[in-house]
Amino acid sequence: MNPAIGIALLLSVLQMSRGQRVTSLTACLVNQNLRLDCRHENTTNVPFQHEFSLTREKKKHVLSGTLGVPEHAYRSRVQVSNQPNIKVLTLANFTHKDEGIYRCELQAPTQPPTTSFRNVSVLRDKLVRCGGISLLLQNTSWLLLLLLSLPLLRAVDFCSL
Repeated sequence: MNPAIGIALLLSVLQMSRGQRVTSLTACLVNQNLRLDCRHENTTNVPFQHEFSLTREKKKHVLSGTLGVPEHAYRSRVQVSNQPNIKVLTLANFTHKDEGIYRCELQAPTQPPTTSFRNVSVLRDKLVRCGGISLLLQNTSWLLLLLLSLPLLRAVDFCSL
């Protein structure tokens, strides 16, 4: 095999595996619905497959996606929206029976296939309400939040910087 072809093949596989990965998975409540935000990188134009699943009592339940077959019990309750670099799953009428470990998984069609995933443990009583402030708290570092809050703290004379 020509060494140039081997190097080009290796670089394309590395680009696909690096370019399509899950960066975060967050969960929150919107009214009585569970919302999962699966943020991901996608620096390539290669289409990838995805799957949202729930593991409860050591059993995996596929909620939505193109990797596995979604279970019939969830099809009418699940809605997925795709936006650039984020997939949002909404599970209607979230109850304690739906608690467990949720997973967002991406798979690039390389040889061998490259997979990236994130898990989040979801307990109904521990979930925050979705909203600007709660999502900011979930997805922003504490240092950045402190820097953003300094003008407010100065306005109420809490600190004098």
